[in-house]
Formats: sequence, structure tokens, C-alpha cells
Amino acid sequence: MRTTAMAGHLIRRLHQFSTQVFLEKTRAAGFDLTSVQFAALDALRAHPGIDQARLSTLIAYDRATIGGVVDRLERKGLVSREISARDRRAREVRLTDEGRAVVAAMTPVVEALQDDIVANLSASERASFLAMARKALGPDLAE
Repeated sequence: MRTTAMAGHLIRRLHQFSTQVFLEKTRAAGFDLTSVQFAALDALRAHPGIDQARLSTLIAYDRATIGGVVDRLERKGLVSREISARDRRAREVRLTDEGRAVVAAMTPVVEALQDDIVANLSASERASFLAMARKALGPDLAE
């Protein structure tokens, strides 16, 4: 079987392309965040005060390395962390005012670049692709 006929190979290539487009478009707009960092900020916008374990689940990121992502966001002044009053072992994460401003400013850029990622697909193909990708990922994302 040729690798170009393998789902895993094509998904990896699409992920590489997606990452490249994300970085090019967001940097051109003056932002210096990775797609994982943006996903974390966006999740914190929707779920303020969650702990790092919940954040890693929401963005489907490794629990062992989410701390490094949050560390970098904290150094950039975009999030703050504090020990949870409910569970002293957990650290709650929240957007700072600057973090909220960055998410608000970046969101239109990130939304617009989605079309660039699937530019070779027609509108109906894009809708089908997204539906199939959600279905392939399982019931949590299927619509």
C-alpha cells in the first residue's frame, strides 16, 4: 500500500499543512502563539478557572505537557494560575485581561485561516470533510 493511500499519512500531512498555515497567518497578523496555545486560551475563555487537567482534556492535549503550555502563556502574561480552594493539588487557570484581548483579536484571524487549510475543497466538500473528521474522532465530536 502506498503511503499516499494511508489515512494516517494523509492526516499527518494535513496537520503539518494546518500548522504551517496557522503560523504564517497569525504571525503575519502580529501574533506569536502556536495553535495549541491559542486552543488553550480559547478553552479558558469558554471555561474560566478550570484546572490544567481539565484544560488538557478540552483541547485533547497530553496532560504531562500541558503545564509547559500554561507556563509559556503565563510568562507572556496571558494567563494566571492559582491553587484551587476546592482541591489544593489543582491549579486553576484563568485568562488575564491581556489574554482576553489576545483571544478576541486572534479569533477572526484563526477563523479566516480555516478556509486556507481546505482551500482545494468546494464548500460542500468542506462541510462533508468536517462532518467526516468529527465522526472519525468519535461520538464526542460527531454532530
